[in-house]
Amino acid sequence: MANETRNSVGLLDVAKGALGMVPDLPGVIRHAPGLILRRPKAEATIGSVFDGLVAKHPERPFLRFEGKSITYGEANRQINRYAAFFSKNGVGVGDVVGVLAKNKPQTLLVMLATVKLGAIAGMLNYNQRGQVLSHSLGILDATVLVVDPDAKEALDSIDRAEAPDVTVDFAELEDASEGLSEENPSVTAGLPASTKAFYIFTSGTTGMPKASIMSHYRWMTSMDGIGGMGVRLRHSDTMYSALPLYHNNALTVALSSVLASGACLAIGKSFSASKFWDDIILNRATAFCYIGELCRYLLAQPEKSTDRSHGVNIIVGNGMRSEIWDDFTKRFGIERVVEFYGASELNLAFINVFNLTKTAGFCPLPFKIVEYDAETGEPERNEKGRLTTVPKGGSGLLISEISDRVPFDGYTDEEASNKKIIKDAFKSGDRWFNSGDLVRDLGMHHIAFVDRLGDTFRWKGENVATTEVEAELGGVDAIDHCVVYGVEVPDTDGKAGMAAVTLRDGQELDPKALGKQLYDSLPAYAVPLFVRVVSELEQTSTFKNRKVELRDEGFDDVGDDKLYVLKGSADGYVEFYDDYPQDVAAAKVPRG
Repeated sequence: MANETRNSVGLLDVAKGALGMVPDLPGVIRHAPGLILRRPKAEATIGSVFDGLVAKHPERPFLRFEGKSITYGEANRQINRYAAFFSKNGVGVGDVVGVLAKNKPQTLLVMLATVKLGAIAGMLNYNQRGQVLSHSLGILDATVLVVDPDAKEALDSIDRAEAPDVTVDFAELEDASEGLSEENPSVTAGLPASTKAFYIFTSGTTGMPKASIMSHYRWMTSMDGIGGMGVRLRHSDTMYSALPLYHNNALTVALSSVLASGACLAIGKSFSASKFWDDIILNRATAFCYIGELCRYLLAQPEKSTDRSHGVNIIVGNGMRSEIWDDFTKRFGIERVVEFYGASELNLAFINVFNLTKTAGFCPLPFKIVEYDAETGEPERNEKGRLTTVPKGGSGLLISEISDRVPFDGYTDEEASNKKIIKDAFKSGDRWFNSGDLVRDLGMHHIAFVDRLGDTFRWKGENVATTEVEAELGGVDAIDHCVVYGVEVPDTDGKAGMAAVTLRDGQELDPKALGKQLYDSLPAYAVPLFVRVVSELEQTSTFKNRKVELRDEGFDDVGDDKLYVLKGSADGYVEFYDDYPQDVAAAKVPRG
């Protein structure tokens, strides 16, 4: 069945996958030493990789936008002029250049110019406004700020005194850098991999954003691991990404996959489900980068000729849900899904190197999957004060070892970084990074992502993973999109399940049939007690649903939205009535 999850990975699965990698072995062999042997002190950076490709193949296309290409050589000359301007304005090793820009070639060229100098590209989220943007600019303390004219509205929302004295838009940067040196900055070749490359802001659903640090070392690890050994592009390939360039999936995963082989990166202006394949075809893409719900949005589109008239056979990203994996690859003719698991601040990544279905992939670096407290999301310690690993097939909290070999770059906020570190986990003095994620141990160093622990909740003594409930709701014909979260019911322990759903055009919800379908596919404790029908589900620019506001509203503050409650397996859902919470507390409902 298409919606079955994978419970294990065996030796035969890995052997078959390894056999499929044989045609790509030269590239894999070329990148394996970097992944295994490179150390943070090595003189290897994004800039040095790019300069090496320019020296070998300046005529190859590097960037493509709206069907038009620029070569590695052309891009490098522009990058070096920008770098000369930055240097002239006081930018050196360790300084910050803020980048407030939408998806355009100049955005990437500004980033490359910055990191060639050993400076840090502060990639601002152009959706931020007012106090939030002021907060982010304060974190950066940038020497120079480069602004895309199309993102000027964001800058206009703050006091200009909060921006650096040297603030230029793309046109001003171009004019000011005209006639400056087109030679590679001399500093690039001697920079250690441990140098900071960019700040990536978390796109959290509440509170002020944090800036996670991406070092050249971690970026190079991505290039070798995800790009060189996972994606395995050829130099004739084109990787398309419509994801925002302030996000690591575009800036690290897509770009590093391209530079791993000297291929071309096609930048999509923004994601549009209805025009996605048209832009893929226009830009002659053979691969694309995805995140979160992007694939589900594409699958929800009406079938059309462009579904198969494109040249894409490889996709890379994270968040491909198991229930759509088979349908997606079959409909769009995708040969390889390089699903990976990682995060902006995480010090390792899992990569679906062996082209297996429904897995976040393989990781050779030290990690553990441990028992956790569902209420706090923190690891549970046993009577000896140590952590306990879960058995193969079990689900638990993913943690990764922190060492000189696998450092933790953390956030710009030291206190926030320290909160993510677990000390004395298995022996005195050891240090581990708390991913905050619930994963399933598939064996053979493979995992499947289950849920964010902040999104799981405990009901009737059982842990409920919101993604698994969302997967079943997503299979209901009338439901277009949904999110699931836990809400408190007075005089009960734990949190009860609540879902907010949007309906497809022209469709109505059959509450009784919905109850039956969910009881047939989920354990009784996981069937949501509340279903709220909303007109839309607001999302972040990286397709994360804003659950926090919905969770805070609970079932008390739903406005004019229709709210259904679960009576039981026989009656399904009925419209909310005032005594329902008391009936739940008295164990009168739900029945069955």
